[in-house]
Amino acid sequence: MRAMKKEAPRSRGVESLDIIKRFTLEISAINRHLEEVRQLWGKALGITGPQWMILIAVSDLDKGDGVPVNVVSKLLHVDASFVTTQSKLLAQKDLLRRTPSSTDARVVQMSLTEKTRKHLLSLADQHKAFRQFVFDEFKEKELTEFTSKLATLNNRLEKACVKVALDFEM
Repeated sequence: MRAMKKEAPRSRGVESLDIIKRFTLEISAINRHLEEVRQLWGKALGITGPQWMILIAVSDLDKGDGVPVNVVSKLLHVDASFVTTQSKLLAQKDLLRRTPSSTDARVVQMSLTEKTRKHLLSLADQHKAFRQFVFDEFKEKELTEFTSKLATLNNRLEKACVKVALDFEM
């Protein structure tokens, strides 16, 4: 009974907030939970959450020739130097392979090692159960539409950040 009483005021407080403030708080909370999950999955390999995300990005993007550092950095919205540094650490742990591009030696192609592929395969059922639990209430079409709206919002926020930065420079 006490847990219900403690939950009710918090819920009422959040619901009374301006919708934009509430939305941003919910997005922040979602990000925090996702970061915690990334840290836990990474910990199983002895790596950090951001390093885990690099491995997942390479896994998703690699079509056999590897993935350039700049492609991963754009997908993860981080600086290419961060991906370079972290991918070198992952290569030292034999989790990632870094090879110069056959067409441009300045470009580094990243690919997963067999060790990493096996580890990700061993986690496939766990990941599937996680996704099903988290996204159970969404039909595929709804999730696609929602994701599209979030991408639009992300694009607008990116432009708004530039505008705010310019406003502060003046």
